Amino acid sequence: MKPNYRRCVACRKVALKVDFWRVVRVYPSQVVQLEEGMGRSAYLCPQIDCLKAARKKNRLGRALKTSVTDSLYEELEERLYQQETPIR
Repeated sequence: MKPNYRRCVACRKVALKVDFWRVVRVYPSQVVQLEEGMGRSAYLCPQIDCLKAARKKNRLGRALKTSVTDSLYEELEERLYQQETPIR
């Protein structure tokens, strides 16, 4: 099987699909959520710079062709914080 490559909407880096966060606009409900669901998808590097650029320039909203709520960005920030903090 060929590896699946995707591109970050913020920095435009190409990498394997598993290296990114997936944000989905679910069809037909138009709800924007993380990781699961069928519909239009956008991919984002799990880095603070990419998250800030995507939020500032509305990169996720344009890629998904819908508005993205602040709560989704906050959830992504929380995920980023959890990745950086080791669990003891």
